[in-house]
Amino acid sequence: MALCWNKASDGHWRHRIYQRLRDRNKKEYENINDLIQLHNRLFEQSELLRTENLQLTLQNEKLRQENSDLHSKGGGGDGGSGSGSAAAGASSQVVQALEQKLYKLQEELTDLHRRKGENAQQLVELNQCLQERDKLLATKENKLAEYESEILILKEELAAKESALADLQAVNQVLRDEYQTLNLAFTALEDKYRKAQDENRELIDRWMAQKAKDAEKLNMENDTALKKRQMMLEEQLKEAAREPKQVSLESKFACSPPICLTAVLPAKAYLRYDAHDGEVNSVCFSPQGKIVATGGADRKLKLWDISRATVEARGVLTGSNAGVTAIDFDAEESLILGASNDFASRVWTVMDHRLRHTLTGHSGKVMAAKFLSESSKVVTGSHDRTLKIWDLRSRACIRTIFAGSSCNDLVPSDSAATTIISGHFDKKIRFWDTRTEQSANEVPLQGKITSLCLSRDGFYLLSCVRDDSLKILDLRKNQVVNTFTCEGFHVGADYSRAVFSPDATYVAAGSGDGSVYIWNVSTGKLEKTLREHVACVVACSWHPNGKSLVSCDRAKKVVAWSDF
Repeated sequence: MALCWNKASDGHWRHRIYQRLRDRNKKEYENINDLIQLHNRLFEQSELLRTENLQLTLQNEKLRQENSDLHSKGGGGDGGSGSGSAAAGASSQVVQALEQKLYKLQEELTDLHRRKGENAQQLVELNQCLQERDKLLATKENKLAEYESEILILKEELAAKESALADLQAVNQVLRDEYQTLNLAFTALEDKYRKAQDENRELIDRWMAQKAKDAEKLNMENDTALKKRQMMLEEQLKEAAREPKQVSLESKFACSPPICLTAVLPAKAYLRYDAHDGEVNSVCFSPQGKIVATGGADRKLKLWDISRATVEARGVLTGSNAGVTAIDFDAEESLILGASNDFASRVWTVMDHRLRHTLTGHSGKVMAAKFLSESSKVVTGSHDRTLKIWDLRSRACIRTIFAGSSCNDLVPSDSAATTIISGHFDKKIRFWDTRTEQSANEVPLQGKITSLCLSRDGFYLLSCVRDDSLKILDLRKNQVVNTFTCEGFHVGADYSRAVFSPDATYVAAGSGDGSVYIWNVSTGKLEKTLREHVACVVACSWHPNGKSLVSCDRAKKVVAWSDF
C-alpha cells in the first residue's frame, strides 16, 4: 500500500500546534499581568498606609502639644485650685483617652510596618518570579523560533519526499506495466513449453516404438543369421561325416573347459596394455580361457586374446549408452552379457559381435548380471533395489524380486539356479529361492558388500566388504569361516571385485593403492602383493586353468600376471 501525504491535514496539524503554543504563552502572559497588577495594588496600599501613618504621626504630635499646654495651664496659680483640679481631672481623662488612641495607632502602625515588610518581601518574590517568567518566556520564544525553523525544514523535506514519492510512483507504474508484459510473455512461453513437452513426449514414444521395431528387426536378423550358420554347420557336419577323419584326444576336448588341478601363485606381470579410453570397470576370462573380456566407462565391451603372451584385439561390442559395470559368459561361450549404468543389460554373440538382446526395465544402474543354468535365462541386480530374472527366448522379465537395498553383485548358488545370492548396500548378503517370493535367509556383515564369488564346488562364498576385508562364508552353515585383511589393503570402490582361484586355494582382490593382494585360503596368510598398477584396482579374474591372473584399474590399464 502506497504512502500518501495530505497537505491540508498536515497544515491543520501544524496550525493546531502553533495555536496551542500561543494559548500557553498567552496564559503565561495573563499570569504575569495578574502578578504585576497585584504588585501595583500592594504598592498603592503601601503608599496609602504610609500617608495614613504620616497623618497619625502629625495628629500624635498635636495631641502631645495640647497635653503639654494643659500641664502648663494647670500649674499657673493656687487660687483656682478647685476649678483647676476639675480641669486637671478632665484633662487627665482626655490624656488617657488620647494615650489609648495613641497606643492603638502605634499598634496599627506596627501592624502596617509588618505588612509593609511582608509586602516588600512579596514584592521581591514577585519580582524574582517575574524575572523567571521573563526568562521562561524568552526560552519559549527561542524554542518557538526553533520549532518554526524546524517546520520550515520539514516543509522542505516534505516537498522533497513528495517529489521522490511522485518519482517512485511513476517508476512503480512503469515496473507494473513491465511486469504485466513479462507475465503475458511468460504465459505464452509456458504454453509453448507445454506444447514442446507434449511434442517431446510424443517423439519419445515414437522413438521408443521405432527402437522396439529396430530391436525386433535386429533380433529377427540375428535369428536368421544364427539359423543360417546352424544350417551351414549342419551341412559341414554332414559333409565331414561322409569323409573319414582322424580325431585326436586334444581336438576331442577342445571345446571343454580347462581343468585346474593346482593354481599357481602369480609373481610378476607379463602383459600390460591400455584396454579402454577411460576407467576399466570389469574384467573376465571366458569359460575356456581363450578370451579376456573387459568393460569400461567408454561404453564399450572389448574382447582380447592374450593366450600367446601378446595382446590381440578380438572385437569391440557396442550398443551401451553408459559405462559397462559387469561381464559374464554363458557356459557354451557363445553369448556374452554386459550390465550398464544406463539402467539396462545387453547380450551379444561372441562370434560375430552382434547385439542380440537389450534388457530394459530397471530404474537404476545395473551393477550385476549373470547367466543362470541355461543360456536363455539371465538375472540382473540394480541400484533400484530389485533383482530381475529375464527369459531371452521371450525377451521379457519373468520375475522381479524386491530386495529392499541396492544390489552390488550376485551369483547363482547351484547348477539348477534355484537359489540366487546377492550382496547389498545395507551390509547384508541375501539368499533368494527362485521358487518362492521371499528371501530364504540373510547374513549381516560389517560393511557394504561390493562383490560375491562362489567356489567351483559351491560350498564357499567369497565376499568383498567395504570395511577393507574379504570374508569366506560356508554355505552349509551360513556363517563366516575366514576373514582376510592386512595393512595397506583398502577396498577402493563400491564395485571392487574379489575372486577365488579355480581350485579355491587362493583369493585375490585389488586395493585402492594400486596393488593386488593374494591370500592363502587354508592358512589365511598373505601370500603375495603384486605392484604394477598406479591407480585403484577394481577387478580381478583367474584363468580357468589357474595359470595366470588378470587385473584392471581406473587408469585404463589391464595387467596379466603369472609365475613365469
